[in-house]
Amino acid sequence: MASGQMVPSDRTFAPTNGQYAAEYAYHSVPANPGDSVAVAVEQDASQVPQGRAVGDCQALCSMLCNWTNLLLVCVPLGFISHLRDWGCLAVFSLNFLAIVPLVHTGQMIGGLLNATFGNAVEMIVTVNAIKAGLVTVVQGSLIGSVLSNLLLVLGMAFFASGVVRKENCFNEMGASANVICLALGSVALALPTVFNGLENTSKQDVLAVSRASSGVVAAIYVCFLVFQLGTHSDMFLGGEDEEEEVTLSALCALLVLIGATVAVAACSELLVDSIEGVTEDYGLPEAFIGVILLPIVGNAAEHATAVTVAIKGKMDLSLGVAVGSSTQIALLVVPFSVFVGWAYDVPMSLDFRRFDTSVLLLSVLMVSLVLRDGSSNWLQGAILMAIYLLVAILCWYIPPREEAG
Repeated sequence: MASGQMVPSDRTFAPTNGQYAAEYAYHSVPANPGDSVAVAVEQDASQVPQGRAVGDCQALCSMLCNWTNLLLVCVPLGFISHLRDWGCLAVFSLNFLAIVPLVHTGQMIGGLLNATFGNAVEMIVTVNAIKAGLVTVVQGSLIGSVLSNLLLVLGMAFFASGVVRKENCFNEMGASANVICLALGSVALALPTVFNGLENTSKQDVLAVSRASSGVVAAIYVCFLVFQLGTHSDMFLGGEDEEEEVTLSALCALLVLIGATVAVAACSELLVDSIEGVTEDYGLPEAFIGVILLPIVGNAAEHATAVTVAIKGKMDLSLGVAVGSSTQIALLVVPFSVFVGWAYDVPMSLDFRRFDTSVLLLSVLMVSLVLRDGSSNWLQGAILMAIYLLVAILCWYIPPREEAG
């Protein structure tokens, strides 16, 4: 070994671009190996917190360098529009746009926090709408979230990936498990609706059936988690790497999550409070707001993620985002909404409109046909998007009396 050559000694780790890369401390090797032993350079312990802080700053900068965060300016404007009484349309529009980057920020944290925050947004909007007595909007929003993921998000993912590649393959066994759970959720909504049409049934009977059914569906969701994460986790492995996600320290991630959740809660409350005014003053159908517009807020980040990974050929990850999110809403958020209505003494039941349950059942059937062979192409994506467009057109023309009834 040549005199004065630099060789690595004490190995340390430092965050680089949100990941931890290996760094080495170097020392000089003396010309004569028999001479004195070189003194190793020791890593100062005080640099560890400093390194974490630098890593958190880099991760936060990476999160903020996204076009959706330009809409963060709508967060303060949404509050100002409410305080200055700019009108219900301004309050609705600004808070609608403000929630989009907040959802994206929360879901960029990654891992378990990603799934938790995705459901938290739906639950926050649900709680605020139920407290305001907007049961029809809640029901439409929940159905719309499932339809948005199943038809629009999955359709665009299939279409975008099909443009890049002639055919894309995925794990049909994992997709089939999600679709079966979605079929259960659809049946759980259809049965109380049919039950309400029977003679000599009261609203209290429908509420009792809905609450009992919600307990069953929630229990199946727990079983599905055990199935997916435990006993049959191999069925959900697509053989592809997960997307690289922003890496934050536990404390920083928790603070970002709490801040985003509080902001979403405040903006969603203002958004919900302005719905009735927008409906009355501007004639925007309540069904269209619930089924089409509100789900766009909660699914914006998921939409971008599913399409992006689908273009890269990671179809199993894309399906996990689109179909998996629909399963969580159908088996978790829907029962949660019934229990919230029970807690606030609001008649929130599983008796959705016949239109809602019919569309959901037909959509789940269509998606099951698309996913059964384990491959996708751009035509399938175009068909799913066309179905979603048909639903949006129908929602625009649903008469107010039907909404109330």
